[in-house]
Amino acid sequence: MSEPATPEENPGEEQSLPFAAPCRKLERTAPLRWIALGWRDLKRAPMQSLSYGAIIVVCSYLLAFLAFNFGNLVVLLALVSGFIFVGPILALAFYDISDQLQKGGTPTLGHALQASWRHIGNQMVFAVILMVVFLVWARAASMTHVFFPMRARPELAEMATFLGVGGLVGSLFATFVFCISAFSLPMIIDRKVDTVTAVVTSFNAVLRNKSTMFLWVVLIVSAVAVGMLTAFLGLAVTLPLIGHATWHGYRETIDSSAWPRHPGSREVG
Repeated sequence: MSEPATPEENPGEEQSLPFAAPCRKLERTAPLRWIALGWRDLKRAPMQSLSYGAIIVVCSYLLAFLAFNFGNLVVLLALVSGFIFVGPILALAFYDISDQLQKGGTPTLGHALQASWRHIGNQMVFAVILMVVFLVWARAASMTHVFFPMRARPELAEMATFLGVGGLVGSLFATFVFCISAFSLPMIIDRKVDTVTAVVTSFNAVLRNKSTMFLWVVLIVSAVAVGMLTAFLGLAVTLPLIGHATWHGYRETIDSSAWPRHPGSREVG
């Protein structure tokens, strides 16, 4: 389906862009369709997707090694939870691979990495936002450790209380991060848009489609859990799958036609 004319088609006209891109109302089972489309992209570009997925797995092993050697349960839990914060940025290459496929091109990992670097300015702004959220979350986690201290050999009830409170605090921050990152980075890859507009657009789309996005969260958490339960090896497959699916979710949810495409980009029919 073709999209309305974009500003780059009329370079002489100044456009008054809205503060956020409009979003569509989704059916509850839409994420299942995104997963199917993501799996199709994974099969169409297996080498590119799995190679980048393998790089992420190696980084995961390195983080786990450092956490175990540090010997602190709090640090280990923080690093695992921190995956929620860096995951959206790590998936940028998968968005570009799906974009190349959708435009009828032959995707390459080099092009995907270049696309990630090309948007480094917006990425840095987004990374700063995530860093602030992560630092606040880390502070909240440390306060949880202060108010609910654990002995060297904690009892089951003591451990359950600590993990329950810590999990509740972490889930609140994770929900916020999900809202601002669900569609913002794919939009940055697709259009010449600033980070604030992309973040507000993503937040609005999630709030408007709560039940749909809840299913999407369940699918993402399940995929990441499978990856971690297989000693991180499964992440080489599940992360590309979620990354590709996220791109299709963005294309179906967000109407970003008011913003110009990046130079050299062309419309998808």
